[in-house]
Amino acid sequence: MTKEKKAKKTSIGGQAVLEGVMMRGEKSMATAVRDQDGIIRLEAKRITPATKKNKFFGLPIIRGIVSFVSSMVGGINTLTRSAEVYGEGEPSKFEKWMSEKLKINVMDIVIAIAMILGLGLAILLFMVVPTFLTGLILNQSEHLVWFTVIEGLIKIAVFVGYIGLTSLLKDIKRTYMYHGAEHKTISCYEKGMDLTVENVRKCPRVHDRCGTTFMFFVIFVSIVVFIAFNAIFPNLFVNDGFTGKLLRVLIKIALLPLVAGLSYELLRGLSKTNFFLVYPLKLPGLLLQRLTTREPDDGMIEVAITAFNKVLAMDADPNEPETRFVTAKKLSAVLADVKNRFAKKGIDESDGEWIVSIAASIKRSDLKEERMLSPKQVETISKWVKERERGKPLAYILGNSDFYGYIIDVNENVLIPRPETEELVMHAIKEIKPESKVLDLCTGSGAIAVAVQKKTNANVFASDISEKALCIARKNAETNKAAITFVQSDLFENIDDTFDFILTNPPYILSDEIDNLQPEVKNFEPRIALDGGRDGLDFYRKIASEAKEKLNENGVIFAEFGIGQAEGLRKIFDGYSSVEIIKDINGTERILKAVK
Repeated sequence: MTKEKKAKKTSIGGQAVLEGVMMRGEKSMATAVRDQDGIIRLEAKRITPATKKNKFFGLPIIRGIVSFVSSMVGGINTLTRSAEVYGEGEPSKFEKWMSEKLKINVMDIVIAIAMILGLGLAILLFMVVPTFLTGLILNQSEHLVWFTVIEGLIKIAVFVGYIGLTSLLKDIKRTYMYHGAEHKTISCYEKGMDLTVENVRKCPRVHDRCGTTFMFFVIFVSIVVFIAFNAIFPNLFVNDGFTGKLLRVLIKIALLPLVAGLSYELLRGLSKTNFFLVYPLKLPGLLLQRLTTREPDDGMIEVAITAFNKVLAMDADPNEPETRFVTAKKLSAVLADVKNRFAKKGIDESDGEWIVSIAASIKRSDLKEERMLSPKQVETISKWVKERERGKPLAYILGNSDFYGYIIDVNENVLIPRPETEELVMHAIKEIKPESKVLDLCTGSGAIAVAVQKKTNANVFASDISEKALCIARKNAETNKAAITFVQSDLFENIDDTFDFILTNPPYILSDEIDNLQPEVKNFEPRIALDGGRDGLDFYRKIASEAKEKLNENGVIFAEFGIGQAEGLRKIFDGYSSVEIIKDINGTERILKAVK
């Protein structure tokens, strides 16, 4: 059972957004959104409230007006950002042109239009409609007070109806559930309980500082303010026609800032006390919150906790980093960016195409077809691109490589299979029969063993000194359904059988030359699989001297070697009945064939 800590107050408030929650503190705000892949995305930034910038903005009533406006602007902006996690994150050509030529941010225009439309809808629903409906019942010039009261009751009815109708929409209903998660998380913290899903779930989904209560106060205060205004200026409403009603609406619009400021102060004051005599003032707002909040699921609570904890951390620690959303982006934009970055680093653009293709599960031939990439795909591409820029080989980044038509898993415990090794396999399988017994010596990833077994159905063994390499090799055999017997052995040390064929690609790089290799090789590929000693031929000497005992009569060794090592190998294998040096497709001496 969770021990309840001492209750504590917080100024952190929030807002439900598209599939997420925004939390706002004194010095920071954070928005957490769960994307379509189920990953919680977080965006957080530091803020300086207007009341801190100018003391005037911190005065009573004035601060309420400032808070009302900033909440509208910030709320729409946050909603737009949360939508970008699902929608288009890359600007269109028109947006780029507006930004570059006219220095105009199209998103700012969208936000401004959204604010105007929102205010227009609010004015229509809560000012125009109530005024004209009330005019059908009463004469405003004769019943100013009752006209205002009935008008206010109609506003409340419109408000409740609006909430009820919107709650029927699936997306809005989920937003109300996130609204509940926001309240429950704040309440949990204020109760002094640890912010866990279990604890948050126990807490109420209504809260004194909710925007729903604020909206009710706006309606309530507007009634009081307008009754007072009517009393002071009774002669303004002698006209009961269209002009009189229009004047009434315009005056209400003019008084809206005052109403918002007074409502803010009422909300702020009542939230600081639980005195039973003020409860009737709180009750209507709390009841309305039952409509604008729903019980959230555990995933929604996790999102709200993530946003809240980030604000807590940023408000407490000025070194806590800001974060940005990873948003959906157009394929063409992502691919162009990757190619541009690789061009600056001298990396082949084909690597970029493979990264985007595999991360986005798109055929490389289909990369010209425009589509949106999810945040998860964009994030994966970004991660892989950074790894490639620091020199990590593409195969290690992707986790596999194609070898002789088979997918071979690789990591930094094994060498990446090379095309020249495929040529070794090509020459060997021309002679290997199903009844042959084959040893892949220094198997590494098991690429040679897998290809030979699958192509010939021979009895294949594979050995390596590294247990980590053998783990990869065993996995590759299992994945490709290749029947291979694995043995951990330092060359022939633990090999008891004899074979018709021994295939090997041992370490053959000169010790002094390893540091001169490409960064991709020397910094990432295992040195144990590269270092062939002072002249690069140490392993061949051991193989030549010990292999005869492990080869059947007329047994054959196929061994890959480095450039310029052919003559040295002829001397080392001089005791074999025949030694042949085979050139690769580029005409370079690359493969040794020695027959016992």
